[in-house]
Amino acid sequence: MKKGLMAAIIGVSIIACPIMYALVGPALSHHQIEILKVLIAVTACSALYCFVAGELATNNSQMDKLWSLLPIAYVWIVAGMGGMDLRLVVMAVLTTLWGARLTFNFGRKGAYSIRFWSGEEDYRWVKLRQRKEFQPRWKWMIFDLLFISIYQNVLVLIITFPALLAVDSARPFGLIDGVAAVLMLVCIVYETIADEQQWKFQSRKHAMLKEGKKLEELPLPYRLGFNTTGLWGVSRHPNYLAEQSTWVALYLFTIGAGLSVFNWSMIGALLLIVLFIGSTAVSEEMSAGKYADYRNYIKNVNKYWPGKRYESQQ
Repeated sequence: MKKGLMAAIIGVSIIACPIMYALVGPALSHHQIEILKVLIAVTACSALYCFVAGELATNNSQMDKLWSLLPIAYVWIVAGMGGMDLRLVVMAVLTTLWGARLTFNFGRKGAYSIRFWSGEEDYRWVKLRQRKEFQPRWKWMIFDLLFISIYQNVLVLIITFPALLAVDSARPFGLIDGVAAVLMLVCIVYETIADEQQWKFQSRKHAMLKEGKKLEELPLPYRLGFNTTGLWGVSRHPNYLAEQSTWVALYLFTIGAGLSVFNWSMIGALLLIVLFIGSTAVSEEMSAGKYADYRNYIKNVNKYWPGKRYESQQ
């Protein structure tokens, strides 16, 4: 991650959340506050686990494993304590579909193990941990505590706040809710397709490499090293586009619940977008250093939105 980005993200979060709550509203009801207390307790336990397990196991993908599971738990807690209102149940079901897809995709990469704290660690944490700015070890521990364990856990909680604000709504499930549900489902399907295309490409590439072939000896598009097929040929990060849009769609349910178009629960989706901007920068920096044609890919293909299809110079 670029120097100072973590501090900037956390700083914006600390400042933006209370300002949005105070200026935009609405204020939480007593019932919503009681639900929030339960959610915060779960978040605190998760953050503590991620830090302790991550440091002891030297595997900082603890939050990665929980990223797809916690939102499901949060939204179902809200739905259950909110009286299983139709809008809340639809939000919970869609969040479950989102989480099931992500859990499956992450799991088939070897991320989960019977010993939950072990398993395959995200390569980005490995690379970041080796950087000189995180030496000596205590510097990485601070990063792990503040960003990986605390900030990401809080962010996952915040992105589910639209469900909390939809509690006790006097407005029945309507057209806006239907649009939000369809949009969220489309995003889930889009991301599923992107994941499948990436999985098939990488699986085939690594299978050929295991046969003893060198990367430059592989046929196109595999010898590029990175995927340019399907959605990945018209967008460098189609999965990231769908992921961010999913939580924007969840936010739309608050409008269906009768809240203002601008309410403070939008901060979750906005902060997630900021996080993905940083994550994208890290991923592309690593890919550009690893694959010769990747900078050309960056120049000619849109980052998120589909556009012109990529044509390799190799």
